[in-house]
Amino acid sequence: MWEPARVWYTMVMTTKEIALRTIRQLPEDASWEDIQERINFVAGVRKGLCELDEGKGISHDKVKEEFAAWLTE
Repeated sequence: MWEPARVWYTMVMTTKEIALRTIRQLPEDASWEDIQERINFVAGVRKGLCELDEGKGISHDKVKEEFAAWLTE
């Protein structure tokens, strides 16, 4: 569930703080692969959000057009 306070909180955290918090949220028996997968996921999401903030996103209409083209091929 999306929580505005949680989103704001992570926006002011350092990368290291986010990584540590992410690892702490994993179960105690998390493997190295689990940790790596979660860190990569969080990094990817943050990168995507930064790209959107920079106006590098694709509009919903453009995505719909591209999907329509793929489905007709």
